[in-house]
Amino acid sequence: MAAEDFTPGLNFIRTIIEADIKAGKNGGRVHTRFPPEPNGYLHIGHAKSICLNFGLAAEYRGLCNLRFDDTNPGKEDVEYVDSIMADVGWLGFDWQDRLYYASDYFEQLYEFALHLIRSGKAYVCALTAGQIREFRGTLTEPGQNSPCRERSTAESLDLFQRMRAGEFPDGSYVLRAKIDMASPNLNMRDPVLYRIRRESHHRTGDRWCIYPMYDYTHPISDALEGITHSLCTLEFEDHRPFYDWALDQLPVPCHPQQIEFARLNLSYTVMSKRKLLELVDKAYVRGWDDPRLPTLTGLRRRGYTPEAIRNFAEIVGVAKRESMVDMALLEHCLREDLNKRAKRVMAVLRPLKVVISNYPENQVEELDAENNPEDPGMGTRKLPFSREIYIEQDDFREDPPKKFFRLSPGKEIRLKHAYYIRCVDVIKDTQSGEIKELHCTYDPESRGGWTQDGRKVLGTSHWVSAAQALDVEVRLYDKLLSVANPAGEKEEKDFMEYLNPASLEIVKNCKVEPSLVAAAPGDRFQFLRQGYFCVDLDSTSEMPVFNRAVTLRDSWAKIEKSQQVK
Repeated sequence: MAAEDFTPGLNFIRTIIEADIKAGKNGGRVHTRFPPEPNGYLHIGHAKSICLNFGLAAEYRGLCNLRFDDTNPGKEDVEYVDSIMADVGWLGFDWQDRLYYASDYFEQLYEFALHLIRSGKAYVCALTAGQIREFRGTLTEPGQNSPCRERSTAESLDLFQRMRAGEFPDGSYVLRAKIDMASPNLNMRDPVLYRIRRESHHRTGDRWCIYPMYDYTHPISDALEGITHSLCTLEFEDHRPFYDWALDQLPVPCHPQQIEFARLNLSYTVMSKRKLLELVDKAYVRGWDDPRLPTLTGLRRRGYTPEAIRNFAEIVGVAKRESMVDMALLEHCLREDLNKRAKRVMAVLRPLKVVISNYPENQVEELDAENNPEDPGMGTRKLPFSREIYIEQDDFREDPPKKFFRLSPGKEIRLKHAYYIRCVDVIKDTQSGEIKELHCTYDPESRGGWTQDGRKVLGTSHWVSAAQALDVEVRLYDKLLSVANPAGEKEEKDFMEYLNPASLEIVKNCKVEPSLVAAAPGDRFQFLRQGYFCVDLDSTSEMPVFNRAVTLRDSWAKIEKSQQVK
């Protein structure tokens, strides 16, 4: 599914848009925006918003902007800007020439602030941050007017202009909207519009020492860009009255409509930039692109495809109430996608040597193997087969339990694409008793895994030829957290206490078939019976490294319907 063909499922936002188009609102235009703050890397929750904003614009033949709300220079960095653009592009969406920054509007935002002061809708306040909180009141008690609230227009204009000129220290003054300190909505109790902050901005440098607040910047930026539908997550619902108030007071070219939807909550992981930054800064993970994180760069490194993530976003849909989505649904979407596109290969993660005693020494034959049974067009490849091979240690039991259908003394199994073999001897270390290798015989008439007499065995094992096998490192990733939802646990703990100690297992000296010698970082494969794997960025020709993207277990397909939100 191409990005331009992405269509979210039926939801209340589409209903609003279609009603607006029918009524001729905005001249029938649909113009959305994705407005990330460049203070961290994007995660899977942002992917839902990206797909929604760009997808709706494409569906209704509209436009979607990419805009960085860069109003907090102390936490922002060009590294985050670059990563966000890379992630949006990787998902398959194109903002074309519509790349904007809130910092593009700093001068206009300042002029609009002067307009509010002149019209008696804003004033300069000398209360400290703590005093502002104290004066604001509570949900059940109204706030108190600041002693500065009745400051004259001329004095507020003078102070605000001097704030910009850098005459005052940080924290000495703020510009506040003059609305209603008795409003039941705390966001309408004279919110702060500007604060003094002497921090260098990644785009404007040191030209500004006052910076606008996000709630003030956001609606004006939307209006200046001609946005029609400003889609936000539910935490901004209580901020919508101020969004509308600001636009009603200012001579802006249009008045966008803010619409809120539930953010994505995913089990067994964290979706907070603050918590993700803590994991990175304290080196609990290897960086923002650690495959255990729900960041898009981490998911990409792990082996996720943009198609799988877009499909996940479509299935999850949008709603007006918060819910927890099972990580298994995301994994299911990846399996569904990789099942169609990933080449099947042989890989033995914990090798056990097998010597086929009746196979000719020094003989190597090439066996045919399909690359993907789901897609015959992917063709076939040649697998070398020889006297010595490797199988998985777990595929042999000296004293097998009931219904064990793999190899055991005297038992016969089928080697995938190869021959039937029977175990005739077990060679052990004389000191430790550890099994070192197996001696087996093969049936020369069973090439391809079938016999002329029609006998069948229940067990089939994957394998690699010992002489031609490549040594690789495999990284087995599991869930980041040990519980699905730390917030739902009876005992309140720091989320760090729920980190899964088994979230990463590094397995060295794995053996893979020689066709993987040319595999490049980002290439994805299905290791037969092991899962789907992706070549890691750490991979080298001397030591290839593979990340397990997801296991083959797919018992969660049934959740696809239950997770859909109507």
